[in-house]
Amino acid sequence: MDSHTRPLEERIRWLYALAEHHARTFSGAEATLDRTRYLARHPTRVVVMKCMDGRIHIPHATGTPLGVIHPFRNLGGRFDLGWPFLGEMLTRTVQQAAACGHRVLMMITYHFSRGDRTRGCAGFDCDTHAARAHAFQIQDQARRLFGPGGGGVYPLVCGFETDQEALILHGETGATLDLAALSPQQRGELDPHMATLCPQMPTAVRRDLLPLLQGNLDHIASLRGSTRDLDLQHREWAICVGQGFDFLHTPNTALIIGPYSPDLAEPIRNAAAIIRDNMAAGRIPDDGCLLLASAPYEEMGVDRARAELKARFLGGFAAEVIQREDPDLARRMVRHTAVVDWRTRGLERLPA
Repeated sequence: MDSHTRPLEERIRWLYALAEHHARTFSGAEATLDRTRYLARHPTRVVVMKCMDGRIHIPHATGTPLGVIHPFRNLGGRFDLGWPFLGEMLTRTVQQAAACGHRVLMMITYHFSRGDRTRGCAGFDCDTHAARAHAFQIQDQARRLFGPGGGGVYPLVCGFETDQEALILHGETGATLDLAALSPQQRGELDPHMATLCPQMPTAVRRDLLPLLQGNLDHIASLRGSTRDLDLQHREWAICVGQGFDFLHTPNTALIIGPYSPDLAEPIRNAAAIIRDNMAAGRIPDDGCLLLASAPYEEMGVDRARAELKARFLGGFAAEVIQREDPDLARRMVRHTAVVDWRTRGLERLPA
């Protein structure tokens, strides 16, 4: 189904079907065992700071089992580690890893298209230089937060070229490694390449990064010569606020705003403007858009009740911002609220 051209009601049904399929896959026996085996062999915890764009699906592009990589997603990949909630979540992730004797690899990504500048990051007006500069700012913050040596947390800036779905790794002295320039037969060269590129990266972290790089080489090779559609202009029709949207790994479907910034109104305004532009340009139907707010929980009882309250707050806040900024869009907007069981990734819509 073309999820961009059908009536809004059909698009919403398609989105929930996608979420249900993702939850079944994630919680299935095979996927669960794959994760367990993988983490036993590669215990470094991998955190990815990334844009909301569905094309940046690092597990898919690296062949990594679902649930191994911990994503932080926000419009444009814009983050500031000084944001209270983001800082607390990231620090808790690092401390939990350290308590188990594990290090953390923090992949800080920006994205662009070699084939067409307009297929770049809308959050930075398709300005790759600005997106890359912002990624390095986050790297500097991570070094101040967790230590400059990278022994416990190693922050690595990575470009993601969306046409070939290829990683570009930025080293400690300005050199880069573009995986699109290598073939799967050169996988044996990756370890010495990374040792030269990132000499301060702990050996254990480099060892656990290699499967991601090898998987990306194989993935790039599988796409070469394919006839997949690269006409990935921005056609988003949903605004998602909160967490639990890992299932939305389809291109240009939703604008995902993580609950990290202390000023959530700004990215919500920007997302509404993008939806409005998509309608005005005829890239999506003008029959309306979806506002979906979600929050995760891990335990029944208080934890789930808090997730419900948080999701309802986020949905109400976003709706108020859109109503104030674009009343016409607000009238055509369908608002849903959901919670996500983080153990199964199951999305549960809440009653209005």
